[in-house]
Amino acid sequence: MNGMDTALARLSGVRKRFGEVQALDGLDLEVRPGELLAVLGPNGAGKTTAIALMLGLQQPDAGQALLFGRSPRDLRARRGIGVMMQEVALPDALKVRELVAMTRAYYPAPPPLADTIARAGIEKIAERPYAKLSGGQKRQAQFALAICGGPRLLFLDEPTTGLDVTSRETMWATLRALVAGGAAIVLTTHYIEEAQALADRVLVMAKGRRVAEGTVGEMRALVSRKRVECVTALPAEAIAAWPEVAAATPGDNRQVSIVTTDAEAVVRKLLAADPKLSELEVRRAGLSEAFAELTAEPSLETAA
Repeated sequence: MNGMDTALARLSGVRKRFGEVQALDGLDLEVRPGELLAVLGPNGAGKTTAIALMLGLQQPDAGQALLFGRSPRDLRARRGIGVMMQEVALPDALKVRELVAMTRAYYPAPPPLADTIARAGIEKIAERPYAKLSGGQKRQAQFALAICGGPRLLFLDEPTTGLDVTSRETMWATLRALVAGGAAIVLTTHYIEEAQALADRVLVMAKGRRVAEGTVGEMRALVSRKRVECVTALPAEAIAAWPEVAAATPGDNRQVSIVTTDAEAVVRKLLAADPKLSELEVRRAGLSEAFAELTAEPSLETAA
């Protein structure tokens, strides 16, 4: 589903600078009904800034931010969202149940308090003061506040940071149920595993720009590359021209680092072209390597 009439939130060509740092550089982003959009990227990619613009916490230097077709600062738009940011300040003396009850009062038709506590998995900490919670328990409480109003659109900024495995799985189950019930969710994370488990669509950001976008399957293909390291007399630029090769970078002492999705074919070609090939190593490219390659390759900007 595309278009202004279906997008719940939209950034169009937005730019945002903080001093010398260009946080966002012409970013386009839209959130569609009934989907979980995962926004991936390394630290400093601009993920948090993008959410802040859609929430009206920041104003773009250029471009436009819309929330339900309105200004993100419009109260009518804001009543349709739930938010969980990385930095949160809450009254320490209040119990978790009191915090949820207070927050849900701001919404016109929130679900029952007991339902929110159960969905967030906070039954064991509901009667505890917020100040007495661990870091992971505070994240659980913050998640309860984000969903307590029954939002049509939920923004979650690195929500599982600090959670143990059980708490993370509880949150994942709740997110799946919310999407199945028609809610839309924007999830920013640097964990590719989280995006693979939850997302209908993935947006990869780096240096304030969109460098790739597509379904989970398409993104898996992009980040499932392998890196072939070797010492060879073949020039890196010649290897880079092979159709199976995404990038070939020369190193010291005739070392070449090759990024490919077909490592077997590349190894066969290397052995056939250079009988003196040595120090051959094949390994799966890591997350940071995949993002670095995506950033360096403009031809991959539109994966979907």
